[in-house]
Amino acid sequence: MTKKVTIGTKPTNKTIDADQWVTASFTNQPTETIKTEPLQVEPTTRFTIDIPVSLHRLIKSDCALRGIKMNEEIRKLLENHFLKHN
Repeated sequence: MTKKVTIGTKPTNKTIDADQWVTASFTNQPTETIKTEPLQVEPTTRFTIDIPVSLHRLIKSDCALRGIKMNEEIRKLLENHFLKHN
């Protein structure tokens, strides 16, 4: 029994974003033909707070078990609290 492996086209130095790559793989279109809007990233700023060590450990262990970063989780909590009140 022989296994056939299809080899795709030679990679180029052109960079594409992940959304283009995923869309191309599902639609069987070359990535160069797919148009996407560039992502607009809002500037960020550093925000430091002091919390008890026990709370920090709780947040850190919970995030680690779920495979997410602490800053992502805390940012999501802050957005949910403050953006829903506007």
